Amino acid sequence: MNPFYQDDQVTIYHGDCRELLPHVEADVLVTDPPYGIDYNSGARRNELAASIQGDKDTSLRDGILDAWDGPALVFGTWRIPRPEGTKARLIWDTKGALGMGDLSIPWKPSDQEIYVLGSGFSGHRGSNVLTVAPVQAKAANGRLHPHEKPVALLAALMEKCPPGVIVDPFMGSGSTLVAGKSLSRKVVGIEVEERYCEVAARRCSQEAFDLGAVA
Repeated sequence: MNPFYQDDQVTIYHGDCRELLPHVEADVLVTDPPYGIDYNSGARRNELAASIQGDKDTSLRDGILDAWDGPALVFGTWRIPRPEGTKARLIWDTKGALGMGDLSIPWKPSDQEIYVLGSGFSGHRGSNVLTVAPVQAKAANGRLHPHEKPVALLAALMEKCPPGVIVDPFMGSGSTLVAGKSLSRKVVGIEVEERYCEVAARRCSQEAFDLGAVA
C-alpha cells in the first residue's frame, strides 16, 4: 500500500478500510465510525457535507470490529445497538452543545457514548464522564467534518490506551491522528474520501497543536 501522507508518527491511507485494515499493523483501534443514524443535515451550508458515507446501518462498523482482534474505543449512540463485546460505556459530556434533539420534550441531547472493547487500558481510575466542548460548526476554526471530534477528548482517551500503534479506520478530518501525534504516539488513519485525506494531511503537517481542556 502506498501512503497518502506519512511522517515520523502519522501514516494516512486513502481507500476502503475493509480492504486496507487487514494490511495495517496496529495495536489499538480508536474510531468514530458510521453507525447507522443516517445522518443528514438540513442546514444550508457549503462548508460541511450533509451526510456520511455508509451511515445507513451498522454494517461498516460491525464488519470492521468483527475483523479487529484487540482493544478498541468506539463512538456510538444509545439509539443504536452497542457493538458486541462492549465492556464499558464512557460518556462524552458536550456541555449542552449537540443539536436540538426531540422538540416534543423539555430536554436536549448533550452527550455521546464511547464503547470500551478488549483489554489493556490503564491509568488513573477516574469518572467515565469526560466533559469537553465540541468543535463548533461556525466558529473561525470550525468543524472540517460533520462528526469531527475534539482533539482534547481523543487525547484524553488515548492516554489510557494500551501501548503501541493506534489505528482509526474511519479517520475523517484526522482528529485522532492529531491527538495521537500530540502524545507522541504512532497513528494510522484510513479514509475513503480523498478530500478528508487532504485535510488530515494538512493538519498533521502542522508543528503545534491546541488540545484545549478536558474536565
